[in-house]
Amino acid sequence: MLVALTRERGRNDTLRSLIAGRAEVVEVPLTATDFRSLLDVEADIRATAKWGEFRSLVVTSTRCERYVAPAGAALAHDARVYSVGPATSDVLRRAGWAVTHESPDSALDLADVLTEGPVLILGAVEGREELWSVLRERGRDPYRIGCYRTRGVTLDPPDRATIGRADVVFIGAPSAWRIARDLVGARAWVVVPGATTRDAVAGDHPRVLVGWGADFEAAWRTLNGTA
Repeated sequence: MLVALTRERGRNDTLRSLIAGRAEVVEVPLTATDFRSLLDVEADIRATAKWGEFRSLVVTSTRCERYVAPAGAALAHDARVYSVGPATSDVLRRAGWAVTHESPDSALDLADVLTEGPVLILGAVEGREELWSVLRERGRDPYRIGCYRTRGVTLDPPDRATIGRADVVFIGAPSAWRIARDLVGARAWVVVPGATTRDAVAGDHPRVLVGWGADFEAAWRTLNGTA
C-alpha cells in the first residue's frame, strides 16, 4: 500500500508515526504558508480598539502559534481560550494557555459555547467566516484577524504521478483537495481530519474517510478491509 502525506514538510510527522511500518509512505506537499509579520498582526488587533477587553480568544489553526502571544496580551484578565483541533490545543498548552473548550473539527462548532464577547478570532487571511457571522448575529462582538495565507504549490510531473498512483492520500484541508482532486486515482481512499474537509472531498470523490488523530485506527481498519 502506498500512502501519500500532503501537508507541508515538517507537518506530517504525527501521521507518519501513526502509519509507522504499515505501508510505504511518501510526502508530496500540496500547499505552502506565507506568514504575516507579528507587528502587522499586533497592529490589526490594536486597530479593533478592544485591546485589554477581549473576553474570548479563538485559535483556529496551529499556524497561529506565533501570534498567540500578542493576542494574549490583548485579553481581559479572566478571558477564556478556545481551539479548533487537538493539535491546536497542544500548541496552546505548550505555550502555557489553558484551553477552555476544543472543537474537534470546525470553528463553527464553538458558536454555542462562546458566550462572552468581545471575541478575538485568529485564523487564515482568507479563512471561513461562519463563526464570525454567527457570533455577530448573537451580539458577541467578534473580530477576525488574518495571520497567514495558504497557497497551493505547483507539482512537478513525478509528484503528480505519485499522487495518481497512491492507494491512500491524506488531505488536511479543502485548499489541498482543490489541488489534488484531479490527480487522485478513482480507487484511492482520501483520509481527512474532519467533517469540513470530508464534505469538500465528498463532492468530487466517493472514497473518503475521517481518519486523523483519535479516528486513525478505525479508518486504518477500513482501509485494510477489516472494519
